[in-house]
Amino acid sequence: MAQEQEFEFNLPPQFEKITQNIRLMVVLLVGVAAIFSSVFTVETEEVGVITRFGEYVDEAQPGLNFKIPFVDQVQLVPVKRQLKLEFGYRTTEAGVNSSYRKAGYGGESLMLTGDLNLGDVEWVVQYRIDNPYNYLFKIREVDETMRDVSEAAMRQVVGDRTVDEVITEGRAELANETEIILQQIVQEYEMGIRIDQVLVQDVNPPDPVKPSYNGVNEAEQQRETLINEARADYNRVIPRAAGEAEQTIQQAEGYALNRVNTAKGEVSRFNDLYSEYIKAPEVTKTRIFLETMEDILPKMGQKIITDEEGNSVIPLLQLQMDGVKKANGNQ
Repeated sequence: MAQEQEFEFNLPPQFEKITQNIRLMVVLLVGVAAIFSSVFTVETEEVGVITRFGEYVDEAQPGLNFKIPFVDQVQLVPVKRQLKLEFGYRTTEAGVNSSYRKAGYGGESLMLTGDLNLGDVEWVVQYRIDNPYNYLFKIREVDETMRDVSEAAMRQVVGDRTVDEVITEGRAELANETEIILQQIVQEYEMGIRIDQVLVQDVNPPDPVKPSYNGVNEAEQQRETLINEARADYNRVIPRAAGEAEQTIQQAEGYALNRVNTAKGEVSRFNDLYSEYIKAPEVTKTRIFLETMEDILPKMGQKIITDEEGNSVIPLLQLQMDGVKKANGNQ
């Protein structure tokens, strides 16, 4: 029986030292990696959701935080940042002179109205994450789900209106009702999202019929312009005519009051004179005659007085001169 031979392989001392150094470096690298992986930073507008083997553990607040290395995972959720979804277009470059791209997104913006017409609706949904746990674990593919429910809500609201309401004057109501419906849906789905605002950016008819709609809009604008001009003329002419009518009425009332007062004064004077006449007819007649002559003579030119038979003519020069002076004084 052959005798077994044992062989020993002895490494040189320098190789053993190298092996020890490699082991030490591996340990050090693992330790450094563990230290670095256990420390993470959460920004001020974020919350860190910590999971351990895929199960929710805790939430980390903004600042420097620690976790178990190689075991815990952290997902950063922007809870204080406003997020948005665009429909019918996409922003390719944001800034002062933003640029947009519409090609390829007509399917989500082309909608059927209540009167069986088509409208091209472009809108934006602005929202925030208010429950990180629900946002990460209640719904799969939250962004795609959010797009689907937003489009469904807008189609529901557009389907309840005519194309004229959608394109011309109903944009604000369109956005408000869509926001209400969308908020109800995300609450029912427990998506952990709060809707801030729905903005209808633009509503247009489809390209093949756009010229016809533009013509209708121009006619509507011309009609509104004519109506406004007519109202302006009405507001300018009617108040002036009303003022002139009021002035004429006041003048007529003043004239009537003056005539009435004059007539009343004459009646009162006649009644007083008649009362005196009843008491002394001859005296009253003489007084009336003298007062009448006193009023008439100064207005006459040359005056000649004769007796009853016309035999004696007496020119009253002095009376004539007094009458002329008095007449000039009255002028």
